[in-house]
Amino acid sequence: QVQLVESGGGLVQAGGSLRLSCAASGRTFSSYGMGWFRQAPGKEREFVAGIKWSGDITSYADSVKGRFTISRDNANNMLYLQMNSLKPEDTAVYYCAANSGRYYSTVRRGKADFGSWGQGTQVTVSS
Repeated sequence: QVQLVESGGGLVQAGGSLRLSCAASGRTFSSYGMGWFRQAPGKEREFVAGIKWSGDITSYADSVKGRFTISRDNANNMLYLQMNSLKPEDTAVYYCAANSGRYYSTVRRGKADFGSWGQGTQVTVSS
């Protein structure tokens, strides 16, 4: 398991950008696929973006495709989410998460495939 801490959330106007970061502890970060999820008030936590442990394959929810970019820096145990062209409906608490197992061959999108979660960071987009 890895310990995860998100940062970078805040208040931004519609059309603006934010970059979320997720710092991971442990020497095995590079062996875990990672993901970003979000949860708006009264809604289920939903998948936003995922990246394979090797960093060469990514996957996005349709609602953020073309606007958000997930990336990772395995040398420094960091995960990122660049969010551009933000919309009010992107308002949510954003969580980073690590797969339950190591070296998954595909990018997972289901919450059940993630065993470690950060505490979340609030993103608020005003109209």
